[in-house]
Amino acid sequence: MNHVMVVDLGYGDAGKGTVVDWLCATRPVHTVIRFNGGAQAAHNVVLRDGRHHTFAQFGAGTFRPGVRTHLSRHVVVDPLALAAEADHLASVGVPDALDRLTVDGEALLATPYHRAANRARELARGADRHGSCGLGVGEAVAYGLAHPDSAPRVADCRAPALLRRRLAALRDRLTAELGPLDAPPVDDCLPAFTGFADRVAIVDRSHLAGVLRAGTCVFEGAQGVLLDEWHGFHPYTTWSTTTFANAEGLLAEAGLAGTAERLGVLRIATTRHGPGPLVTEDPTLPLTDPHNATNPWQGRFRFGHFDAVAHRYALAVAGGVDGLALTHLDLADRGLRICHRYDTTDRLDPGPPGDLDRQAALTARLLAARPVYDTAAPPADWPTAVEEELSTPVVLTSRSPTADGKGVRKGTLLTPFV
Repeated sequence: MNHVMVVDLGYGDAGKGTVVDWLCATRPVHTVIRFNGGAQAAHNVVLRDGRHHTFAQFGAGTFRPGVRTHLSRHVVVDPLALAAEADHLASVGVPDALDRLTVDGEALLATPYHRAANRARELARGADRHGSCGLGVGEAVAYGLAHPDSAPRVADCRAPALLRRRLAALRDRLTAELGPLDAPPVDDCLPAFTGFADRVAIVDRSHLAGVLRAGTCVFEGAQGVLLDEWHGFHPYTTWSTTTFANAEGLLAEAGLAGTAERLGVLRIATTRHGPGPLVTEDPTLPLTDPHNATNPWQGRFRFGHFDAVAHRYALAVAGGVDGLALTHLDLADRGLRICHRYDTTDRLDPGPPGDLDRQAALTARLLAARPVYDTAAPPADWPTAVEEELSTPVVLTSRSPTADGKGVRKGTLLTPFV
């Protein structure tokens, strides 16, 4: 029984959700485990009959009957957003999503105060915005680091008096720093959080070991490796570890290190939602994305040619993968090319985690870099071309957002499952 870890090797939006859904449709998956991020995730899944859901906190296998979701302690949990997501799932034929959910009590809570502070900071940056989703996930992480003993956590929802004190302290600290926040009073928030505790199974960290031994699990990452909090291009990053590290740590704690395959997801176009480096950006590309529109917080959804330099860097940062899932092959006739190198370098080397000055200097270099293309023609065979560029096998291809549009390449780690 091998588990699977799914990570995006770009800036996010490469198709992790549709890959996770395919995995859950082609094998008996017990649980999808979320191991980073929070409500800002947006993993789109489309079924053959046209039903669609953007998965944020629920695992992207939830359309498949019986597949459970576990939110690990590395997820920032937003109960208000979770309730709204459950309502939408019910409207598209999944009424039992909350019944199939477990949440680690140690996970941080995202609250209306975090969201309001997040938006206030982003607005204050003016033209220098970082591209935040405006949902308070990073704010919750920052507050948790600054106040680890009093930051609101999921388990607090079962103790209303404690939660009230922690929410009041949070509100007061953020108000003292930023001024009045656009958020409701504490007593108006409290019922939603206690109601969440009454409805959802809140567990301790030991629960996951049993889940991992009960059946095959899929670890579903959020955002992309190029947005990683330590290895992404600072400051245009997320407050989250987007590599396999959290998933590997959870497996090790359960005594199951080395029992999961590593699957990296890439589009044939390199994309980015919001500001920050995108060396291969090409506004003339005839591309749109119906599930990634411009929004007031992240900004514009941007398209570029396949950036082999950036994706080689992501592979190095992540410690390599067992195979790649290559998505959006239905766009192969849109003039997309492969950028083999930049005008200044053909290689980006990872640095030690935590050196944000180094990452900011790398960001400055990338903002000035220009792509170099060895040929004006797009690849005749995208999977083979990507394999050669990244020295990594492409094991799964995708030509549509549905599971039916996926294909396993013979002789790969996924072959036994089709």
